[in-house]
Amino acid sequence: MLLQLSSVERRALKARAHALEPVVLVGSAGLTPAVAGEIDRSLTAHALIKVRVLGDDRNGRADILSRICVQLNAAPVQQIGKILVIYRPKPDLPSKPKPHPKRRKAPRALKRSFQNRA
Repeated sequence: MLLQLSSVERRALKARAHALEPVVLVGSAGLTPAVAGEIDRSLTAHALIKVRVLGDDRNGRADILSRICVQLNAAPVQQIGKILVIYRPKPDLPSKPKPHPKRRKAPRALKRSFQNRA
């Protein structure tokens, strides 16, 4: 199942992805389980990633993008040449219990001097 994005969401994600570098490289072997696992880990950590696909087949790159999105329940944001931009929202992780605040010392009393008199 593909995750659907509105045009406003897609535009915002494109702007965020502009400064990113590709984190995963899909080589000549194509989309192997190891590559899919690495893309999954990167999406879990970052939510928005770029993937570089080697090869000159434009239709093959589009096929790889659609397979990644279907397998990993992600949304295709953009495809520019050999660069694919993919988004998947971060999963809601249970929050860690907050540690007890450290006990603070009482504030130090002001010195008695002629400067502190009101």
